[in-house]
Amino acid sequence: MHVSELRKDALGFLHSLALGIAGTAPSFSISATMATLIATVGLLAPASLLYCGLMMFGITVAYAKLNSVKSSAGAAYTWLGEIFSPAWGFFSGWAVLCSSALFMVSATVPAGAATLLILKPELANDKVAVTLVSIFWLALVSVGVMMGALFSGRAMMITASFEMLTLAVLGIATLVSGVAVNPLSWHDLSPFAFTLPSFASGAVIAVFFYWGWDVALNFSEETKDSTRNPGRGALAAAILLMIAFVVAAATCVTVLSDTEVADSGTTILFSVANKVLPQPWGYVAVLALMLSTIGTLQTSIAQFARMMFAKSRDGVLPPRWGQLHPKWQTPKAAIMLIAGLGTLLLLLSLASESLADTMQASINAIGAQAAFYYGLTGIACAWHCVKEGASGWRDWLIFVAWPLASAITLIIAAIITLQTAGPVTNIFAIGGIALGAIPWWLWGRASPTVSLES
Repeated sequence: MHVSELRKDALGFLHSLALGIAGTAPSFSISATMATLIATVGLLAPASLLYCGLMMFGITVAYAKLNSVKSSAGAAYTWLGEIFSPAWGFFSGWAVLCSSALFMVSATVPAGAATLLILKPELANDKVAVTLVSIFWLALVSVGVMMGALFSGRAMMITASFEMLTLAVLGIATLVSGVAVNPLSWHDLSPFAFTLPSFASGAVIAVFFYWGWDVALNFSEETKDSTRNPGRGALAAAILLMIAFVVAAATCVTVLSDTEVADSGTTILFSVANKVLPQPWGYVAVLALMLSTIGTLQTSIAQFARMMFAKSRDGVLPPRWGQLHPKWQTPKAAIMLIAGLGTLLLLLSLASESLADTMQASINAIGAQAAFYYGLTGIACAWHCVKEGASGWRDWLIFVAWPLASAITLIIAAIITLQTAGPVTNIFAIGGIALGAIPWWLWGRASPTVSLES
């Protein structure tokens, strides 16, 4: 049986909320990136996440607004292509594909390390062992994504609930314990505490924290009330995530010394839990990391697959990538592609000097690529609303000024950071997007221009 449409009405508002949280994966983002953020901006880490969260909320508003006009599995790719030009849409969608492929390394490595930390601690830092376990998780999660949107939505509700509960427990336990190696002051939350370079560096790292909530919009065609629920779910997720990240950053910088932060690496939540919770409850943080990583890996694969499906449906990529599973109505060929690419990248990562080097390069590159397509979407929302005649100061503030200011800030931060980043990060970030010129030349140029209202 040939299936040409994704499964309709499989998800609801709570699924969209869970997808937004699980796509961002708070426990994973904190574990993978908090040590890097603190090393970069020190006590200003909570402020970086607060102001980047406000910027990201402006982009979330843009996604929700554009989705209310037209829901599409392609999300930013579809909207940019129809508001500006097919080329802008294609390359923004290509940036989503590139960041998702890179994330196969960033996501699975912590899952492999956390698994070994529980089952065989002496191998938790063994590069080969972590890579092999990571490949196992990649294969297992890919099968789960193949099984459909409803399965993914239910799984995300479980993982998102558990990790948000864990983060809340750690925050409360920190207050109760009274542990304060580095007490914070109100000045540490002030925007005037930053220099321009420190703000830019912190912002790009913080983008990686928030990156992923937009997967809720890629599931819009499979969601009930598709023009409203996905956007509402993403907005609610953005608010909860901002609170969780700021509290988590304050907890980490307060409880841990600089040496402990550096030594903890990707197990920073475990280090915090060991200080504020009685043993062996610290391993709850490890379990939260595992579930969070598996959840965000699942949403990233799903986002990649739906982006490929949307592009294939529009004829800007070969039709094979639009093939859906006859039973589960998921993009089976695209899921198999991202699983294969992820496995290849994991094997190639064995050539790097350390897992930390691989993680750092991929995180910076993903942050820059996300800033690129998030920024373009913010600009597209502002342009569309101005063109359609935004009415009243609230519309101008919420749908024009806020998304536009957020977009400009993100893009400038990405440019400043890439100027100081290493060559590997630039190759991943800029080279990955530039590779899109090949499929654009072969297929994308023939794509039609479509009205957003059609």
